[in-house]
Amino acid sequence: MSLEADRDAILARTQQLLVAVTAGDWEAYEEICDPSLTCFEPEALGNLVDGLDFHHYYFNLPGGSNTPIQSTMIGPHIRIIGDVGIIAYIRLTQKIVDGKPTTSAMEETRIWHRQSGKWKHVHFHRSPAK
Repeated sequence: MSLEADRDAILARTQQLLVAVTAGDWEAYEEICDPSLTCFEPEALGNLVDGLDFHHYYFNLPGGSNTPIQSTMIGPHIRIIGDVGIIAYIRLTQKIVDGKPTTSAMEETRIWHRQSGKWKHVHFHRSPAK
């Protein structure tokens, strides 16, 4: 693949991941992620999370929202190093809270690894944008 094709694939794969998260689609999320996915994120309270079990919990919460949620990547920057792709961006999430539209922002860096010709999500770091 060309560098441009790899960048397009990383961008598309990241968008698929965000759609799976906002839709609560565990099967799609699990297919996109490597089983040994690691992360630092606010929900982990400063700990490195290893594997998918921690994330699975959030896909199974009762009383899911009936209101639409939309995630938008702002200013994605992509770097390809061999079979590793890195994307960093601001993620804006729009949703309805107490009947009013709200937007939150997170700084996100995601690392992808090409495995058998397919990009798999292997690590991410999320933190609130300031």
